[in-house]
Amino acid sequence: MTINTNFSKKFENNFSHNVNLSNYSWFNLGGNAEYFLKAKDKSQLIEFLREAKKNNLKTTILGAGSNTLFRDNGVKGAVVKLGNEFSYTKIVNTNIIDVGASTLDRKVANFARENNLGNLEFLSCIPGSIGGAIIMNSGCYEDDISKVLLSVQAIDIKNLSEIEIKRKDIKFSYRGNNLPDHLIIISAKLRGSISKKLDIEKKQYDLLERKKLSQPSQIKTCGSTFKNVSEEKKAWMLIKKAGCEDYREGDAIISSKHCNFFVNKGNAKSSDIENLINKVKKTVQEKTGIDLELEIKIVGEK
Repeated sequence: MTINTNFSKKFENNFSHNVNLSNYSWFNLGGNAEYFLKAKDKSQLIEFLREAKKNNLKTTILGAGSNTLFRDNGVKGAVVKLGNEFSYTKIVNTNIIDVGASTLDRKVANFARENNLGNLEFLSCIPGSIGGAIIMNSGCYEDDISKVLLSVQAIDIKNLSEIEIKRKDIKFSYRGNNLPDHLIIISAKLRGSISKKLDIEKKQYDLLERKKLSQPSQIKTCGSTFKNVSEEKKAWMLIKKAGCEDYREGDAIISSKHCNFFVNKGNAKSSDIENLINKVKKTVQEKTGIDLELEIKIVGEK
């Protein structure tokens, strides 16, 4: 769609047309966003959402891109990414941290360590940002974000109001929750536990070493492709059992180190990754009777 010039001028320093989304996905894949806004602060975000509603412009919120596959044909409407004003960490009480939604999880873990706050070490193993971690209820090694979350601040797209939601009012599930889709998380409060820095460092180191042994790194991947069914039926176990480990589509392959990690070997297209996903999903269903559910998000026009 085409939007009027006045709309563009309002956000010209942060607003672009036909932006290549491969730069914003850990797969390093994807077509163009029709429009792209990097919202500098809360007031600009709200103003943009107001104008987008007036212009019937669809908006897609982007986090760190660590679990997003953008299709080759790109995304219609506007992709909105939270800017630097949404990336911060600060102590608000002895053991409570206020965190901006675009702050990377590992930075929160490191900030907590430097302030002698434990129970947040697991965040060092999670790719992506805090906002995405809350939406996905991200976790690893028996811990997840729901165990340390106190509250979230969000913008309600429907009425453009800012609201606070307490942890007790959020129903979390494995890799998900009941927060409505019309909320944009802008910050959160997390609770740590006062601990000795040496103990935190050791736990963080042990977790990262454990991750290094079992998961690939420094490759073009968005991490776990499918959700685990249960502890006894992890996605990688089912993929292996179904004999899918050597599947590939073009330059889209399955990691030899962890078969729930799908990889852009270098020259894959988004369609290659998606075709590989569908091929594995179909084979697992045929061989085990289990219908795997995606953990990554596929966004864009087919």
